[in-house]
Amino acid sequence: MIVMGIDPGVATVGYGVVDYEKNRFRLVEYGTICTPAGMDMPRRLSLIYDGLCDIIRRLRPVSVAVEELFFNTNVKTAIAVGHGRGVALLAACREGLPISEYTPLQVKQAVVGYGRAEKKQVMEMVRVFLNLDEIPKPDDAADALAVAICHAHSSMSRLNLSAAAQKRS
Repeated sequence: MIVMGIDPGVATVGYGVVDYEKNRFRLVEYGTICTPAGMDMPRRLSLIYDGLCDIIRRLRPVSVAVEELFFNTNVKTAIAVGHGRGVALLAACREGLPISEYTPLQVKQAVVGYGRAEKKQVMEMVRVFLNLDEIPKPDDAADALAVAICHAHSSMSRLNLSAAAQKRS
């Protein structure tokens, strides 16, 4: 099962695609879509949309997971990230893929086993799950891989629960 994780933004959008089969992960691809700071917002969002659609068409994931917005104190940044997040959801939807959304707490819980884990711990577990020599860079791409890993675990758990429920019926 090939799944895509997205760490939304406007300046940098991270993406990570993994293949999850028989409780094993295989890295397919990861990277970022970057937009120029001086470019107007509609054009930046268009670049993100086109980039994500191209990746989806090329790698053909069966589903997409997007990290939910974490609101801290900078409202302006949160709104911009929200725009990028909306474009990511639109790209996946327009490509006909099921979309799941996860909070940073859910991602940390799924990847590390502790919802308040430090970023360094999450990055190390991404490296371990994917059997990589080094932690993926930049952080946006590594975060997207963590979202994909979280989604793969969650999807399989839901499928297993559904199958178990059907057997009992």
